[in-house]
Amino acid sequence: MNRSDVTDLIIEAKVKRGISWAHVAERVGKSKEWTTAACLGQMTFDEAGARAVMEVFGLPAECEPWLRTTPYKGSLPTQVPTDPLIYRFYELVSIYGTTFKALIHEEFGDGIMSAIDFRMDLTREPDPNGDRVRIEMSGKFLPYKTY
Repeated sequence: MNRSDVTDLIIEAKVKRGISWAHVAERVGKSKEWTTAACLGQMTFDEAGARAVMEVFGLPAECEPWLRTTPYKGSLPTQVPTDPLIYRFYELVSIYGTTFKALIHEEFGDGIMSAIDFRMDLTREPDPNGDRVRIEMSGKFLPYKTY
């Protein structure tokens, strides 16, 4: 068994049992965004979180160490994503990445937005022309140091 196997078991149980990510997050005590990322193998659960996930999804005991192991983050099956939704984020960065960079540097100086000290909130935004996806991201600014 490996972390990918555990992710597959989580997805299988989610589908079979009709479990929502929001329900899992409530049981874990974290945001639905962080909890979903952790369930999909991109974050590390603490002991209580791992136990809650195992209970919600009915996972076998051998899954617990994998839920608490630091994952290989940012792993996608292909260099350029082929899933249409994920590809749109790739497209966003391809088109607006230089704009994000220019505006962040102008506002904050030379540095990066952290994906470690980071928050995200995804909500539905009703619109008469079709509902919209609203994603708010907030990452700590980390300036480059001189030495």
